[in-house]
Amino acid sequence: MKAIWKGVVIAESDDIVTVEGNAYFPSSAVRTEYLQPSNHRTHCAWKGEARYQSLLVDGELNRDALWFYPDPKPEAESVRDRVAFWRGVQVTP
Repeated sequence: MKAIWKGVVIAESDDIVTVEGNAYFPSSAVRTEYLQPSNHRTHCAWKGEARYQSLLVDGELNRDALWFYPDPKPEAESVRDRVAFWRGVQVTP
């Protein structure tokens, strides 16, 4: 699968974990040169605290476009060291 934004492949991997309809890519599959820090966080009752990063492609910022769980709860261990995308990032087979 690929995660694409603004025509740029941000992540690509065949090792995908799907949780609640979201494709989680291995962190190692993400092209870090497009990542920007974010202070945004949310909380999921069964996965734990999610942290976010933004994408910067060709001078355009997609704020909080990916999220990850650095310390997931035991029930969500399958998403450890993985990231998921939203906010216009296309995830394709």
